[in-house]
Amino acid sequence: MPATTRPEMSVSNAVVYVAFELAKREWKLALTVSFGVAPLLRTVASGDWAGVDRAVAAARGRWGVPTTASVVSCYEAGRDGFWVHRALTARGIKNRVVDSASIEVNRRAKRAKTDRLDAVKLVTMLVRAVAGEPTVWREVHVPSEAAEAARHRSRDRAALVKDRTALINQMRGWLATVGTTLPKRARAEWWTTVTDAAGAALPSELQARLARAAARLALLATQIAALDAEVRAAVREAAPQTAVARLVQLKGIGAGGASVLLDEGLEWREFENRRQVGGVLGFTPMPFASGGRAFEQGISRAGNARLQATMTQLAWQWIRWQPDSPITQWFHARFGSGARARKIGIVAVARKLLIVLWRWATKGIAPMGARYQAA
Repeated sequence: MPATTRPEMSVSNAVVYVAFELAKREWKLALTVSFGVAPLLRTVASGDWAGVDRAVAAARGRWGVPTTASVVSCYEAGRDGFWVHRALTARGIKNRVVDSASIEVNRRAKRAKTDRLDAVKLVTMLVRAVAGEPTVWREVHVPSEAAEAARHRSRDRAALVKDRTALINQMRGWLATVGTTLPKRARAEWWTTVTDAAGAALPSELQARLARAAARLALLATQIAALDAEVRAAVREAAPQTAVARLVQLKGIGAGGASVLLDEGLEWREFENRRQVGGVLGFTPMPFASGGRAFEQGISRAGNARLQATMTQLAWQWIRWQPDSPITQWFHARFGSGARARKIGIVAVARKLLIVLWRWATKGIAPMGARYQAA
């Protein structure tokens, strides 16, 4: 009979590992103390910290772990955001927030998936991560409460702009059904003067619907303008050496774009190198090379979607307003005047530009060949 070994655990360096599988009504906890030790499973109500304490105490008692031993936990980033992380940290628990997209999964076409299995998988990966395995997963950088709150303004504006675009497209669709279009200049009660394909006035029901939509559109415009005014006021009040003040000094970088970059973490994420900056943006090539086959799969869209949209817009502005920049000169030399090639190349400009803006905003390293706004 082959000999079996059992993982040995030293009381002096014992750690209780806890993985949370969060749900709206209840949390599933998986607890263990080492490799090869079958996890202990507990279910508590959502937000029941007394239940969490009882589960940790049960794990200590089961494996004889002293009360002085540290507790390390993790959970997947998602709907609950970071309040759970802050609550765990306040209780003296060392917590890690995990990017769910980086968790390895079984590649079979069909596989069992339950909260219990997910919690067990997560706690085994936590043990590996704490043991020093660097590629087991990717962790989310938790912002401060102030930084997290600051994001609401730029994200709210993006949502309002999206609603405005959707509403305008709806109005165009309604008018298309009667063979007409939106007027280029919308005057007061313009829907009463628009005619259909036969030259007749629009039906009263359609006019009423357009009137209600126009009222919603006016409200959206007012709210967007108010948010823009808040951003401009914040930029004017910023000290000269702050990140936002440095960014808006550059031609092609407005207050709105600068605020989005900073809200999404250009400063508070505390990047250590350019690879980390590029990693949060994404926009990386995806090669496929296996055996005798080798081809490009295109550009990865993984990354911060808000940052990607903003950086694409800023990249076009940079090409226009910063002709002496090495990035602009490289873009023109590499991609020429072809429309399709330039649309592909602007993604590379966005990635290069974000690194340049990060160095300028956080380290004061001025972009080469940059032009600045008039004082």
